[in-house]
Amino acid sequence: MELIVKINGILNSFAWGPVMLVLLVGTGIFLTARTGCIQVRRFGYIMKHTIGSLFKKSDKDHGQNLSPFQAVTTALAGTVGTGNIAGVTGAIFVGGPGAVFWMWVSAFFGMCTKYAEIALAVKFREVDENGANHGGPMYYIEKGLGKNFKWLAAIFAILGGLACFGIGNIAQSSEISGAMNALFGLSPLATGIILAILVAVVIIGGVKRIGQVTSFLVPFMAIFYIAAGLVVIILRITDIPAALVLIFKSAFSLKSVGGGIFGYAIMLAMRNGFARGVFSNEAGLGSAPMAHAASSTEEPAEQAMWGVFEVFVDTIVICTITSLAVILSGVLDTPGGLDAFSSKGAAAAAAFNTILPGTIGGTIIQISLLFFALSTILGWSYYGECCWGYLTRNNKAVNMVFKVIFTLMCIVGATGSGTLMWDISDTLNGLMAIPNLVALLLLSGVVAAITKEYFGKTDLEKAKK
Repeated sequence: MELIVKINGILNSFAWGPVMLVLLVGTGIFLTARTGCIQVRRFGYIMKHTIGSLFKKSDKDHGQNLSPFQAVTTALAGTVGTGNIAGVTGAIFVGGPGAVFWMWVSAFFGMCTKYAEIALAVKFREVDENGANHGGPMYYIEKGLGKNFKWLAAIFAILGGLACFGIGNIAQSSEISGAMNALFGLSPLATGIILAILVAVVIIGGVKRIGQVTSFLVPFMAIFYIAAGLVVIILRITDIPAALVLIFKSAFSLKSVGGGIFGYAIMLAMRNGFARGVFSNEAGLGSAPMAHAASSTEEPAEQAMWGVFEVFVDTIVICTITSLAVILSGVLDTPGGLDAFSSKGAAAAAAFNTILPGTIGGTIIQISLLFFALSTILGWSYYGECCWGYLTRNNKAVNMVFKVIFTLMCIVGATGSGTLMWDISDTLNGLMAIPNLVALLLLSGVVAAITKEYFGKTDLEKAKK
């Protein structure tokens, strides 16, 4: 067992280490150049045709597939999780306020990375005999790069199929267990059983039911947390300028930390900011494209624009709210730092409690963690289903076995007996990025062509009006 832990530790330090983080952000920089900085030049257009389209009623029948909005809420369900609260808080405690700036940098380039992933997922997806779409990195690796790269597609699918049990279930179930105990005094076992039943009811219904549930759950939980966070920020509005100055100064601080080398502080801030940004919005990991590929949208670039919106909401909005609450509250000055709290979530709760009256802040954090974790479980259940479906050519028996095992893992996570599996899955999650990034770089020309063709048409239509 000790050997397994040691090997996983070595692999994890690589999967989430400096080299991989530079590769993830570097891919985003390269794709930004290939698409002509689409996240800036077309930002207004993208927002108008994503969030702006939510208010347009559509009676279109999407058949076996998801509507564009259901696709993005399913992807956001898997993306927006406990890391947006607990993870961001931990990153600031370890890397300092400067980590927030580097988190923004990773999100800026991550918008283009996720745009590229989704565009390729829609272009190279497959349609089964029932008219349902199936896609993701394994499909665009095999179909885009050719049969000689099928082994690379299989590696991605295996890594994703295993990682879903940890990052997408055990870790989230554990957070739900803690929240249910704090809010209602419910035991871990009782929470696990209730959660397992709830998850089973949703995921057995397939992607359509997952999309229907997340289309209600994700907007609610996002609005709830954003509203609460804005109240916290407004109550300390006069301190905002000083907080922003602190973030930028800390991001480029050349002082030593703990007697370390000169300039170590900036490296610490960069590493934690990049890691938290990537881990939070999952740009480059290859997870979200699987949900977007299930959309009924036929135009790759049209669905890909939701990827820009997704990263913007996840990191620029939600993670920033958490960051400002932590910095404005003053909890960073707590003697003992992060060790003074029972968990990263508890540190976030302390930040909200410092600004809001009584224990309202802590209750808000617990409710948010509950919904964020539940949505992540639902989103990642579909990712796991896609990965195992690719490996078994969507065998129905294997699909049902996966759903049963995934459901039972909710009990394992809630009772806190799956720590090692979570650690291993965290490593697998990071390693998923390698085959995906290879495909993104090699197929960047396809992404550039998709972008040029789509926006060339829209520019021509504008000129005619």
